[in-house]
Amino acid sequence: MNEGTVEDNAERMADLAERLAAVQRRIDAAVQDAGRAGDLPTLIVVTKFHPAADIRRLAALGVRDVGENRDQEASSKAAELAGLGLNWHFVGQLQSKKSKSVVKYAHALHSVDRLALVDGLERAIAAEQERTGRGALDCFIQVSLDDDAGAHRGGVAAAEVPLLAERLAAAAGLELAGVMAVAPLGTSPEAAFEKLAAISAALVAEHPGATAISAGMSQDLEAAIRFGATHLRIGSDILGSRPDVG
Repeated sequence: MNEGTVEDNAERMADLAERLAAVQRRIDAAVQDAGRAGDLPTLIVVTKFHPAADIRRLAALGVRDVGENRDQEASSKAAELAGLGLNWHFVGQLQSKKSKSVVKYAHALHSVDRLALVDGLERAIAAEQERTGRGALDCFIQVSLDDDAGAHRGGVAAAEVPLLAERLAAAAGLELAGVMAVAPLGTSPEAAFEKLAAISAALVAEHPGATAISAGMSQDLEAAIRFGATHLRIGSDILGSRPDVG
C-alpha cells in the first residue's frame, strides 16, 4: 500500500501522536477519579479498516495492543507486521470455522459467546501449539447487557456465563481471562458497566484468575474505568474516521 509522501506521513504521524496523547490524558484522569492510581487499563487501539501503515506509526508511538474484528483483515495485517512485536486482539464475532486462522496470530479473543466456538478453538489451539509452540489464547466471555441477550451487539446472557466459563476453564490451551461487553445503545453506560462489574465479580468468585474486564470505547471509556475495566477498546478517537473502503 502506498503510504504517500514523506510530508503526508509526517502529518499523519503527528495527528496520531496528538490523538493518542489526548486519549491517554482521558484515561489518566479517569483512573485518578476512580481512585485507581497505578492501575492503568490496557489500551487496545482498534484499527479495523485502517491501513497497516497506521499500525506501524502507532507502534512507533509505543502502542503494543491492537484490535481487529474481521479475520481476513486481521490475519493479513498480522502477517505483514509480524516483526513489530504487537499483541493482536480479536474483538468481533467469530465463526467457528475461522478458529484455525485466529489462533495463528491472536493474543486474545474478546468475543467467546457459545460452547461450539470453544470446541473449535480448543481443537485449533492444540494443533497450533503442536506446530509452533505458541502460548495459551486469552479468552473473554462476551456478555450481552441488553435485556434481550444477543439481539443487538452479541454476547450471552449473564445466566449463561457460568456454563461457558466452566467449559473455557477446562479447555487445554485456552485461558479464561474474564468478561467483555459493549454498553447497549441508548442507555446509561454507567448502569451497563456496573452490571458488568457484578457479573465479573460472580465469575471471579468461581474462577479467581478471570479478573479481566474488557469494556469501554471512545465514547464511554470513563464510565468503564469507573467500574473496573482492565482493557479498553478505542478506535475512532485515536485513528479518526474510517478511510473510504469503497
